[in-house]
Amino acid sequence: MTKKKLSIDDIFNDDDFGLLDSKVKTSIVKTDEDRLIDSFEEINVFFDKNKREPNKSSMSEYGLLAKLKNFRENETQKKVLKPFDRHNLLGYVEMEKQTIDDILNDDDLGLLDADKDLDIFKFKHTPRPEDRAETDFVAQRKPMKEKEFEKYEVMFQKVHKEIKEGKRKIKPFTNIEKNLHVGDFYLMNGIMLYLESANLNKEEIKHRSSIRVRVVGRTRTIFENGTYNNMLFTSLGRGLQQDGKLITNLYDKIEQDLFVNTGLVKEEDLQTGWIYVLKSKSTNAEIRGINNLYKIGFASNSVDKRIKNARHEATYLFADVQKVATYKVYNRNADKLEALLHRFFANACLDIDLFNEKGQRLNPREWFVVPFEVIEETIQLILNENIVNYEYNTLTKEIKLK
Repeated sequence: MTKKKLSIDDIFNDDDFGLLDSKVKTSIVKTDEDRLIDSFEEINVFFDKNKREPNKSSMSEYGLLAKLKNFRENETQKKVLKPFDRHNLLGYVEMEKQTIDDILNDDDLGLLDADKDLDIFKFKHTPRPEDRAETDFVAQRKPMKEKEFEKYEVMFQKVHKEIKEGKRKIKPFTNIEKNLHVGDFYLMNGIMLYLESANLNKEEIKHRSSIRVRVVGRTRTIFENGTYNNMLFTSLGRGLQQDGKLITNLYDKIEQDLFVNTGLVKEEDLQTGWIYVLKSKSTNAEIRGINNLYKIGFASNSVDKRIKNARHEATYLFADVQKVATYKVYNRNADKLEALLHRFFANACLDIDLFNEKGQRLNPREWFVVPFEVIEETIQLILNENIVNYEYNTLTKEIKLK
């Protein structure tokens, strides 16, 4: 008689004593990674509730702030925590990316095998990847060193204080070219940012019936969470339009401000003069060979009248001049703005001796070797009250924080 073979089901069903019963054991012991993620989640929850990072205002917040600081300084922990960083508190983190080859080579079961005829992937109406223009730059936020961020942290704390005191207001952000200025503060996704500098140019876009001019270039933007990036000026503007706010400048200074082409001029405002920027047409080889040479001056009336006899005056280097820019000044003495600009660029002042028809030596002091875009940036910093935090570096030809 042939003995019947038992199946797996027969064996399990014949277990009268429950010898084969088992329960999945769940470990209640957390790994180091679990504890690390839980600790970071406390900071996430705080941000969810308060819409800001923890600060030093209380002991509980200070503890979270200390944790966040340690996370930002530990590259290994940042890689573990980045997938859980829903508020971008850690900034940009270089992650190990799995390539397509890694995925295909790891397909032991052949799940990704397919027939050669993959017509579904043959696009007819979209450009191939190799035909698309690559982006020139991907602006990712990068963490700043603690020492480097200290001076910015003081500025952010000061602005927060001024908002609480009502000296600054938070308003909707609309027009990019009118509202996005170097030296101003903004809110994006609940995080305060500071537009420190921008390398901008004007670009003409031709349409069928018109030509549109737009401002393009890269910025250096500092965020209050200790990160920075170099995003495009237009990208920063669009981000602020989508989920951002404008932080106004100091309200208690507005009435004393120097309104220079800001669009803030009212009917009752009084024009007090002009600030102008000129370029020399001198044929003097010594003068003609100087790049970025500009005169910054003041006129109480017409600039054209002021420079009419330029070729006969030492202050204009005994030569005709070309107007580069003119600015109307309201509600304050324009000569004070001129003096402030001269003082700011004092180290870049042209030092040259000229002689008049009588042989008298003259030394004009209103000409400066400074790029024009830097002069424009300086005027903006004066308007938004931030000029006191900056100085001009004659070697790099850039405006830097003190």
